[in-house]
Amino acid sequence: MIVLSTPLAVIAYFLIWFVPPFEDGKVIWYLIFYCIFQTLQTCFHVPYSALTMFISSEQKERDSATAYRMTVEVMGTVLGTAIQGQIVGMANAPCLPGPGDIDLSNSSLSVRLNASGPVISLDDTKVAYMIASGVICIIYVLCAIVLFFGVREKKESCRPRSGPMGFFQGIKLVMGHGPYAKLVMVFLFTSLGFMLLEGNFALFCSSTLGFRNDFQNILLVIMLSATLAIPFWQWFLTRFGKKTAVCAGSLSVIPFMILVVCMKSNLIVTYIVSFAAGVGVAAAFLLPWSMLPDVVDDFKVQNPDSTGHEALFYSFYVFFTKFASGVSLGISTLSLDFAGYISRGCSQPEEVDITLKVLVSAAPIALILIGLIILYSYPITEKKRQGNRKLLQEQRDNEADSETDSTELALMI
Repeated sequence: MIVLSTPLAVIAYFLIWFVPPFEDGKVIWYLIFYCIFQTLQTCFHVPYSALTMFISSEQKERDSATAYRMTVEVMGTVLGTAIQGQIVGMANAPCLPGPGDIDLSNSSLSVRLNASGPVISLDDTKVAYMIASGVICIIYVLCAIVLFFGVREKKESCRPRSGPMGFFQGIKLVMGHGPYAKLVMVFLFTSLGFMLLEGNFALFCSSTLGFRNDFQNILLVIMLSATLAIPFWQWFLTRFGKKTAVCAGSLSVIPFMILVVCMKSNLIVTYIVSFAAGVGVAAAFLLPWSMLPDVVDDFKVQNPDSTGHEALFYSFYVFFTKFASGVSLGISTLSLDFAGYISRGCSQPEEVDITLKVLVSAAPIALILIGLIILYSYPITEKKRQGNRKLLQEQRDNEADSETDSTELALMI
């Protein structure tokens, strides 16, 4: 699936940034290729993330593999942010003065607004996006090659012991597992909160705070901080437990969310807040994926004769990631549209600034707190996790003994 989806996903991604030579139907063009890309990316992401369950049966090894996977995944995001942000940032078209930017008593004001840097044409911006997308596509292909040839599955550890089960029957069984349903809801709300923060923080920095030429560097600081913080959160969860780590990681970013909207525009403070936000983003990246194998183990303990459902667990996790991303984008777009957002405007109405403050502070905080309230009832504690590990090890030992006895009996006959 990974090999089949990669070349098609690369083509679809490139065409998202390509400007078609016609005016009518551009929206349909981008909608089609964006949907195709997201579908193909899901075809890549589900088996890629589910590989965690197939490379080892030990909890410590899976937690370590998840930490390494998320570290490299965030590093890839940093690389993508740096490449696309820096290439596109050098070709940013100048802002457009709105009615509030024009002072009739000073006719040179609108000229100065657009004369702060070199004049960038629309064609230059198009070329910059094409170059950036081409580089991202090359990295995508290289990573898929490394994954395909560098990872080996332990297929014997997931050999089914029962007959095939229908797809909808499997969905009902998986979604009916209480710990998984609660973890998915926690993941949905916390992810939605962090996605609202990430998706609107660049616009907040460039529009509300006035750091139009620094927003790509601010995003880079966030992702770099997230990369550096993942090893810390891996140590923290092994020392204090995963539920505690999720609470600490999610709550750690809230004071900085409040600080950034309460203080006056200050670039140094913004960088500090961005670094702190990256620490929380690292927790949001790592911890939910680190908890998912524990839920799968708990499911196996309660349903010992039902195997091979790992892909369903991970596919719904990926689905809710996409769902949170879509909801975040929809909320942001509609909110800014209602507030009167001016695309490429040198300044925005006061309603837009208020809306952005809500989208990067109040709304994410509320969603994160809802997720943590649900997390309180999540039943898999460290004690239960260790108990599940022992029970699964006993199951594997019994299976090995049964296979040995069967082999000896066959040889005697």
